[in-house]
Amino acid sequence: MNLSRRTFIASAALAPVACGVPLAYQRGTPVAQPNPVPTIRDPQVGQEWTYVKRDVFDGKIRGVITERVSSVGSTIVIERSDENGGQLASEIQGPWGIVQLDTSWPRVLSFKPPIPLWPLELSSSWSKQFTTKYSLGGYSENSYNWQEYMTAHGWEQITVPAGTFLTLRYQNLINYESEDDNKVNCIRKETLWFAPSIGRWVARESSGSYMIQGQLGMPNLEDSLQWQLSSYK
Repeated sequence: MNLSRRTFIASAALAPVACGVPLAYQRGTPVAQPNPVPTIRDPQVGQEWTYVKRDVFDGKIRGVITERVSSVGSTIVIERSDENGGQLASEIQGPWGIVQLDTSWPRVLSFKPPIPLWPLELSSSWSKQFTTKYSLGGYSENSYNWQEYMTAHGWEQITVPAGTFLTLRYQNLINYESEDDNKVNCIRKETLWFAPSIGRWVARESSGSYMIQGQLGMPNLEDSLQWQLSSYK
């Protein structure tokens, strides 16, 4: 996959964006870089975040997910459950802010080496590219290329159902190799609003596209989703 940074960013920028969707995209109010920079809340057992997930295209709720820190040690385990109390796959970080097992995509992804969940420096001018391998949960014998460019876009105050938060807004542009050999030019884009005061993002939007091998025309769109924090502790 060996894309240069310039080629990678250009290809990501060409991915289509949905038009005329009934669910408005999230917006925050820009603020100056805080001084001093806020510290990130350390993980503790019992910390909890609940998110409402919606489909951007039709505005329908696709789920309510509660995430709770269940253990803190060499790794941090965040247990997850749905609105009916059903257990979902757990997220695993180690150290804090570095994801080993990511549950935010349609299938659980295991990264080797692990990659950051938020900017390593809480600065409006920070950016970095990460290259790693991922495997699907339960299928560690096969791994695939993952290239991610993370860039901060500024501090914002944003209001979600859980309240108003000071956040660093950043974007991930991802070019990845699919486990399906027929899918090529696989791109994902996401925007997140990270609130250091709660050690977690409070709003998130994601979309994706891919081409079929030998296909002409426009890329195929994947789900476009939006999450908002509804409560935390």
